[in-house]
Amino acid sequence: MLSSANTVLVIVDVQGKLAQLMADRETLFSNLQRMIRGAQALGLPILWMEQLPDKLGPSIPEVADLLPDQQPMAKSSFSCAGSEEFNTALAGLGRKQVLIVGMEAHVCVYQTALDLVRSGYQVEVVEDAVGSRIATNKGVGVRKMLAHGVGLTSTEMALFEMMGDAGHPAFREVQAAIK
Repeated sequence: MLSSANTVLVIVDVQGKLAQLMADRETLFSNLQRMIRGAQALGLPILWMEQLPDKLGPSIPEVADLLPDQQPMAKSSFSCAGSEEFNTALAGLGRKQVLIVGMEAHVCVYQTALDLVRSGYQVEVVEDAVGSRIATNKGVGVRKMLAHGVGLTSTEMALFEMMGDAGHPAFREVQAAIK
């Protein structure tokens, strides 16, 4: 079970024109916003990554506007774990559960998830908050992640799992975030 005291949210490469090409992008963007707002309500640390932002552009406003006090970390490797800055930030949090959202599911999300599992993290991909340009690629990426020990969750499932009880202090704020 996910615990808000032991979980970090990782946002992978939701950038520029490429984000606009995602299959079912409206649902993807909406769930990304829900996940970020829910994570903020639960006090989760958020690690925000961008792939070659000078070439692919900045994160979409739907993401960036929710993180005004934070700067994304740039990377060139497909896996976030290929970035020393990311690895240092993640290790510094002392948390062992990682929720991953972003794109593309079959490339950067996939490679990040597998690298983190190999490094001893419990990794869950938020299936309704990851995307690929082609739906088939997303499906293949998700199936391969599952085969390699990555867990699968959804936006609502992850948020409610971390609260555990309707009496949780963040319940109303999380509930508002997912509406």
